[in-house]
Amino acid sequence: MHGKIIFYEDRNFQGRSYETSSDCADTSSHLSRCHSCKVESGCFMVYDQPNYVGQQYLLRRGEYSDYQCMMGFSDCIRSCRMIPMHNGSYRIRLYEKEDFGGQMYELMDDCDNFQNRYQMSDCQSCNVMEGHWLMYEQPNYRGRMMYLRPGEYRSFQDLGYDDMSFSSIRRITDSC
Repeated sequence: MHGKIIFYEDRNFQGRSYETSSDCADTSSHLSRCHSCKVESGCFMVYDQPNYVGQQYLLRRGEYSDYQCMMGFSDCIRSCRMIPMHNGSYRIRLYEKEDFGGQMYELMDDCDNFQNRYQMSDCQSCNVMEGHWLMYEQPNYRGRMMYLRPGEYRSFQDLGYDDMSFSSIRRITDSC
């Protein structure tokens, strides 16, 4: 099953709309602004800046009539990334320092507080080997989040997260 999201220029699903089933690097090429949306199927990460940067939020199937109230974005949705379904195992390696330095811990499941569980002073890089993950700023899957797809992340600072440290991580499962 593929994902499908519909963006609307105004709150409460009003104004012009734009529908997509894939990534969109800049919603302003389709709409002047985006203040509400409906996820008809699948899961999407939405961002308050073009090109998948800035504040991000996971949207599951449902209606979001005024995303600012729910997500705390300062502006409107500017880009989105469809999260593909994953049927398999999950594996990620977390590193204390940039460029995969310091202590390394491999996880295959959610962890509500990896800094406490593994006595990590920080987490500044990772290698996602299998699955899609959400890393959270605070324990218990709270606060700002970062979407991680399979690949190497040598420096969270280079990704624009220089003022953040992360504390918890959760798999994005097919029941998204």
